[in-house]
Amino acid sequence: MTYADLKTALHLFGLGQRASLREIKARHRALVKRHHPDTGQESDPEAIRQVNAAYRVLLEYVAEYRFSFSEAEFYEQNPEERLWRQFKTDPLWGDG
Repeated sequence: MTYADLKTALHLFGLGQRASLREIKARHRALVKRHHPDTGQESDPEAIRQVNAAYRVLLEYVAEYRFSFSEAEFYEQNPEERLWRQFKTDPLWGDG
């Protein structure tokens, strides 16, 4: 897999720079429903092949991804915790 393959898969799925596994799976289900020859409104065998190939690329990337458990990454993934930490001592917003 190359970075170009990954970017192509993200573009096909309509995903941005960040996506959860749940979002990837939900988008795959939606695309399969749309393009599947048996049930889709736009039945196109080539499109379903592309969707499934892109899904395999995304799952391969996610399976090999090394998760970051750093404090900075935690607060980026949980902005409400970052805000709580930032303003918890503020008399108006926090514990005071």
